[in-house]
Amino acid sequence: MNVLITGAAGFVGRNLSAALRRKKDISLLEFDLANTGEELQRFLATANIIFHLAGVNRPHDIKEYESGNTGFTSEICKMLQDLKRTPKIVFSSSIQAEKNNPYGNSKRRAEEVLHAYAKSTGAECVIYRFKNLFGKWCQPNYNSVTATYCYNIARDLPIQISDPTHELELTYIDDVVEAFFNELSSQKSGFRFADPLMSYRVTLKDLAETIRLFRASRSSLHLPDFSKPFIRAIYATYVSYLEKQDFSYSLDIKSDQRGGLAEFIKAAGFGQIFISRTYPGIVRGNHYHQTKAEKFFVLEGDALIRFRHILENEVIEYRISGGEYRVVDIPPGYTHSIENVGKNELITLFWSDEMFDPNRPDTYYEQV
Repeated sequence: MNVLITGAAGFVGRNLSAALRRKKDISLLEFDLANTGEELQRFLATANIIFHLAGVNRPHDIKEYESGNTGFTSEICKMLQDLKRTPKIVFSSSIQAEKNNPYGNSKRRAEEVLHAYAKSTGAECVIYRFKNLFGKWCQPNYNSVTATYCYNIARDLPIQISDPTHELELTYIDDVVEAFFNELSSQKSGFRFADPLMSYRVTLKDLAETIRLFRASRSSLHLPDFSKPFIRAIYATYVSYLEKQDFSYSLDIKSDQRGGLAEFIKAAGFGQIFISRTYPGIVRGNHYHQTKAEKFFVLEGDALIRFRHILENEVIEYRISGGEYRVVDIPPGYTHSIENVGKNELITLFWSDEMFDPNRPDTYYEQV
């Protein structure tokens, strides 16, 4: 299948192109400002489906709305008619087409051009009226507040919030790409509007605060609630705007005569993960928890993990070595310890089902 994308270098085009390249049965034709009219005509002569994403939304001259949106769409339809071809056209429009402003008017007139083209030729034309789109690769400080907030906050730059209560309705780029993928196999004749895609309502204040929490999580270690699709999407968007030299960060290591220990991540409803390095012959633990449950995972070295029910005398032992990929559950009510019985450092990953609260530590010291 030959797939043509106009506006291939734009935000939606880049995401769609990258996804389509993974499909072996797709021959991708990419058109943008650097291409010529001759190339466009050659692409139109073979395309089975056209994702018409090219358009103007921030012109230097207001007249460019009409030429870049309505005019270019008319040009494509005329070329196809001259070629006597009727490939499917999927058009990227906007909810602004419902409003009376220069941009919205130009998008609505482009829709009308496609409607007339579909009516006269029988071609399938599908209109997507997008809301505010967000996701990776969107240009910051241009026309996306989400991209601007992510970019600036990731760099500790100031942001402007004109009206904290102003509500946005956002659609994630991956949902757009998925909908476009479905259009590859969907065949319905004539002109139609696509069903609205999933969107998320958020105020400017809440959007900014959420993104600021992402930045702060490197020091607080607190992760947001990833059970919410919007949080996962906006977090993925935020980290895509990190500077390349800022992908890594250091953890706070607490060192003593036993070795080192660092907390890694924390999340409400998940608990926390931390990691330790323990010197040979050193024992950690010798305590129990009333309610808290944990898991131990030896990454490297040799460990002897001991348990004893606090109301009993029997001692249970587990010898665990790195490379075994064995997990040891630590039930409440069992005092436990972990000893480095090897010749090298013992590296252990720990998970606790609740975040540590110094006011309610739920940790009681008792020798195994």
